[in-house]
Order: sequence, then structure tokens, then C-alpha cells
Amino acid sequence: MTPFPTPLAVLVSGGVDSAVLLAEAVRAGGVVFPLYVEVGSAWEPTEREYLTRFLAAVAAPNLRPLTVFREPIAEVYGPHWSLTGDGVPGSDTPDSAVFLPGRNVILLAKPLLWCHLHGVPALATAPLGSNPFPDATPAFYDGFADIVSRAVNGKVQVLRPYAEQGLHKSDVLNRGVGLPLELTFSCIRPVRGLHCGTCNKCAERRAGFRDAGLPDPTAYATLR
Repeated sequence: MTPFPTPLAVLVSGGVDSAVLLAEAVRAGGVVFPLYVEVGSAWEPTEREYLTRFLAAVAAPNLRPLTVFREPIAEVYGPHWSLTGDGVPGSDTPDSAVFLPGRNVILLAKPLLWCHLHGVPALATAPLGSNPFPDATPAFYDGFADIVSRAVNGKVQVLRPYAEQGLHKSDVLNRGVGLPLELTFSCIRPVRGLHCGTCNKCAERRAGFRDAGLPDPTAYATLR
């Protein structure tokens, strides 16, 4: 079991990686605050529904209610596919196709300030060892946390245990055996409350279960 400070905030999205991280933190026994940042992405309504069900399934006395921050990005991104749902990268696209510029700046700013104001010394996130994006490097995470801490004369760490251990999605899925992984959500083009089955993130999800040697419990709108 990964050691966690307490109290601990966990940045959750409803996806497999952050869900397993949250559950591991809850199992460790310390007080855990789940935090979610709403930016206006097209998939967020469905994502929130899954996240609500997952949190209910792993409820424990040390798990606090979900805190939601609103950080709309439309005035920055404009008519971006992540906001409109049009032209969503398909299953045959590379990782670079789903890069959202500055996403971790948006996701970390308010949660780090919240942690400072509520006496929470660390914010745990779930990037993987294979994350290729420039805002997922150790230098970025440590540097951004340091800037925010200096701005408020405080000290809050950003923890990323899976990246530091070099874990891939298949590794995280194996750590999540026994959890209600069917209540996690990874899709960027949901269809009637289901994973579409044809987008970049659905392809990544399928590959993760396959590489982990686990049955995929996900309900997809389109089977491939």
C-alpha cells in the first residue's frame, strides 16, 4: 500500500487512474478529500454521474464529500472539440491528439489554494509513468506547487505516486481489482450515458484492460 499523508486531497476525474488512487488513499485510513474541477468539457455531465456512483460505492467514514471547483475554459479554448463534442479524436489517433493545452494549470490552481486554506498538506494526482505531455513532468508539478505555495506563504505538495513508480494503465487496473471499475469513466464522446467505444480514450481503456489480462466491465455504445 502506498503511504499517504493525512489529511489528503485527491484530484479526481472519474477515470480509472484517479479512482483507484482515491480508493487506495481511503483504504490507507487517513482523512481523504476528493476534489473535482469542472471546466465545461462536453463529457463532464456523464463523468460526474459515474464519479458520484463510484464515490458512493467506496464510501467510508474517512472519505469526505466531493468538492467541486468551477473553472470555465471556453473563453480561452474557443470552439475546441473538448467543449463542443465535434471532431473528437478517434480510436486510431495518437496521444498527442487529445492534448489539452495547460490543462494541469487549470486543474491544479484552485485545488492547491483550497488545500492551503483548509490545512491539507498534499494534493494527490494520478498521472502515469507514460504520460507524454509537457504539463505532466516532475519539473512542472514541483514548480507549479512551489509557485502557488510561495504566493500564499504556505506549503502544499503535489503527489503523483503512479508516475513516480513508473506505472502504466494496466498496472493501475491490476491494483484496482475488486473495485467497481465499471463505475469509472474514460470517454470523451459519451453516447446515452455510455462509453462511445470509438474515441481515443475508449481505445486506451480497452487496451488497458487487455494488457492487464482483466475482463473489461465497461458498457460501450459501439462494440469493436
